Amino acid sequence: MQTYDLIVAGGGHAGIEAAIAAAKTGRKTLLITPLVSQIGAISCNPAIGGLGKGHLAKETDALGGAMGILTDKAALQYRALNVSKGPAVRGTRVQIDMDLYPIFAREFCLNEQNLVVSQDMLETLIVEDGKIAGAKTRLGTEYRCAAIVLTTGTFLDSLVHLGEKKLKMGRMGELPSLTLAAQLRSLGFEIGRLKTGTCPRIDAKSIDFAKLIAQEFDQSPKPFSLRTPIEGFSPEQTSCFIAETNERTHEIIRAAFDRSPIFTGQITSVGPRYCPSVEDKISRFSDRKSHQIFVEPQSRLNGEYYLNGLSTSLPIDVQESFIRSITGFEKAQITRYGYAIEYDYMQPTELKHNLETKKIAGLFCAGQINGTTGYEEAAAQGIMAGINASLFVVGEAPFILGRDEAYIGVLIDDLVTKGVNEPYRMFSSRAEYRLQLREDNADLRLAGYAYRYGLVDRAFADRAEQKAKETSEGVSRLRASFFTNNAETLRRLAAIGEDPIGEKISLLTLASRPSFNEAKLKAIDDYFEDISEEAIEQILITAKYDHYLNKQQEQIERMRRMKTLVIPDDLDFNAIEGLGAEISQKLSQFRPQTLFDAEKISGMTPAALDILAIKIAVSSKRRQSRS
Repeated sequence: MQTYDLIVAGGGHAGIEAAIAAAKTGRKTLLITPLVSQIGAISCNPAIGGLGKGHLAKETDALGGAMGILTDKAALQYRALNVSKGPAVRGTRVQIDMDLYPIFAREFCLNEQNLVVSQDMLETLIVEDGKIAGAKTRLGTEYRCAAIVLTTGTFLDSLVHLGEKKLKMGRMGELPSLTLAAQLRSLGFEIGRLKTGTCPRIDAKSIDFAKLIAQEFDQSPKPFSLRTPIEGFSPEQTSCFIAETNERTHEIIRAAFDRSPIFTGQITSVGPRYCPSVEDKISRFSDRKSHQIFVEPQSRLNGEYYLNGLSTSLPIDVQESFIRSITGFEKAQITRYGYAIEYDYMQPTELKHNLETKKIAGLFCAGQINGTTGYEEAAAQGIMAGINASLFVVGEAPFILGRDEAYIGVLIDDLVTKGVNEPYRMFSSRAEYRLQLREDNADLRLAGYAYRYGLVDRAFADRAEQKAKETSEGVSRLRASFFTNNAETLRRLAAIGEDPIGEKISLLTLASRPSFNEAKLKAIDDYFEDISEEAIEQILITAKYDHYLNKQQEQIERMRRMKTLVIPDDLDFNAIEGLGAEISQKLSQFRPQTLFDAEKISGMTPAALDILAIKIAVSSKRRQSRS
């Protein structure tokens, strides 16, 4: 019988990050995955990042994760999204080679010290006295360990739907995990069913690209990973394309609604609201005459293209018919058909904030088993689960990120406090402190944690520390420097193409202008000549959002105070005017100990929290006056 400190089950994006993080902390780690060749498989959309998701991937990278480095190794195209809307909601999206990414991921795992990879499937948890003690596999091997991280993806009791066909698979052609699914139910966990799907892939030779619109890439991209050297970075990029469905496409799909698993009742679970199947889109938006399709290469060889926007579980003949109705795809040959898949997930309210289950000590969960969708959401949970499982093994305090520290903190807090009834996807709108939680400052926020847990080297931590120091000193310089509207100032402003000023202003105010940039900052004050480009980016962002950042910091401080504001045990929530019946009922049911605990209750509003805070303050004053 072999012994490990901890075991990670599943080699998807969550499993990779969990296993590598645990190994980097010095724990003897075993990664059990059904097919070693499928470690890091790109099951669906061949891209990493995007709006909201890019923040998660960048934070995972800043914590020492693998996703960012693997993305740069397999990159086909870089695009910055939402550039015009400002850095807080900007997202980087990288098209990747779905054939190369798993190869790099596999080698990344195999070359990691303290990590052993085994091609097998974890089938049974060994639980003793309410704690994880080990696991048994499909091949009959038994292991002993102190902690297990489950990253089962879509494999738990999974069922593939392709038209009228139902296939017991975890991914097309791969075996499902049935025994473990049954055990989790028998252990009393709240288990539900979710659905996701994928799009058809097309042989490139059969596409008429002349009829499509080319979608160009960023001409001077930066590496996705903070640990990819920027010197000499000049990736070879390729174009994506845009096509559209038409009324004929929609007619073909509507005529097949009676054969669609999502309309016949064959699929009973809920799919991702923000990535619906094409038949669902045509049903829900019946007035739309077309829907956009993103035609994306699956590899640098450009032999196969992914039709992003055409997720479907319609029968094979219907897929062939409606795809060939699209301009540019009249002679399309489908290499892989789209399909839907239903699978078990564990309601994430079963978890603590460190992603450990409440029922069984030492059992951690990450990725789609927690009700999320997307590679980036999975990776973010994976690295946190790996770190926390490692800390659990040696009896150290858990690592928990707050909502004011990272999108990862928002993701996990949303999951474990609110639960899910549909696949959870990250958006920038979910992060109330998004002005502070930007892609560009992920290293400033998280590199210190990464170094503390041994996930990055001293050089990476030093670079982040130096960037933070330069940023802080640079902002102080902006605040302390002033200009009056004298002739010399007006001349200097005109020389850099800036409008004149009418009164004395700080350099901070001047730098907050939308037209102000790095070149102008250096021209107006040579102090900034020796400041790094990365720090100047932070300085200018701070200048432009200074007022709002200060407001947000006040909100953060208010939230921190809420953590210590104790709710009296005898407070009658039903007697508080303005709370509303539903919120009063939930407060009475859960009896939160602090205002911070109350904020976590699903449905709680900022207005209700303010009312509650006032009531607590009044109640406290009355107690003091009586004493």
